[in-house]
Amino acid sequence: MTDQTRLFPEQEPGKGTRTDFDGADPSGHRARLRKRLMAGGEDALADHEVIEYLLMVARPRIDTKPIARSLVQRFGSLAGVLNADPQALALHPNMGETSAAALRIVALAARRLARTVVREQPILSNWQALLDYLHIDMAHLTVERVRVLYLNSQNMLILDHLVSEGTLDESPIYTREVIRKAMDVGAAAMILVHNHPSGSPKPSRADIQVTQKVMEAARLMGMTVHDHIVIGREGHTSLKAQGLI
Repeated sequence: MTDQTRLFPEQEPGKGTRTDFDGADPSGHRARLRKRLMAGGEDALADHEVIEYLLMVARPRIDTKPIARSLVQRFGSLAGVLNADPQALALHPNMGETSAAALRIVALAARRLARTVVREQPILSNWQALLDYLHIDMAHLTVERVRVLYLNSQNMLILDHLVSEGTLDESPIYTREVIRKAMDVGAAAMILVHNHPSGSPKPSRADIQVTQKVMEAARLMGMTVHDHIVIGREGHTSLKAQGLI
């Protein structure tokens, strides 16, 4: 037995692996899933059924239903599974690299689609698309990440810039670096964004204070800070909408 086989149980016959499953569908379960998927709306399949179907396509010769249920139980939700660490997915019982990749490609496609929608229109007239993109990309991160969205004079996105990545509850924003980057790319405006790994999007006093500092520095350079958005699993908070800036 090689080390690779031990690491990726999908390649290793053993307890719970269901190597006797030949891909046939005598009960019609897979056919029913497919019919519901094709004919139904967004809620046609439950979270575990979405994962089951993805794994089924990637590995048709095994029963993926129990694997899907165990993934949802471990990671909490469909979003939690799709945004999980790739290595954690690969090492989950009866998974492996092939199965992990089948799930990761969906998350990648969702991010790219959401990013494309954001880039096609002015940010301020496409606000919900921006929130959807940020939530897909940041809500399930396990560390705090700060980004600045730099916009031109028509409020079109010029650059989505990762400023810093920190710990579970802290990631710094350096005003000088934010303004310097804005000047480098010729930005007229910006939106600050960061996530709270705790899940709650409630801004801290430090969040408000640093936003005010960036806003003042931007104003002196003839730039505008439209907002500071805090993203969490429980939703988002707009400091501007809350009257905090």
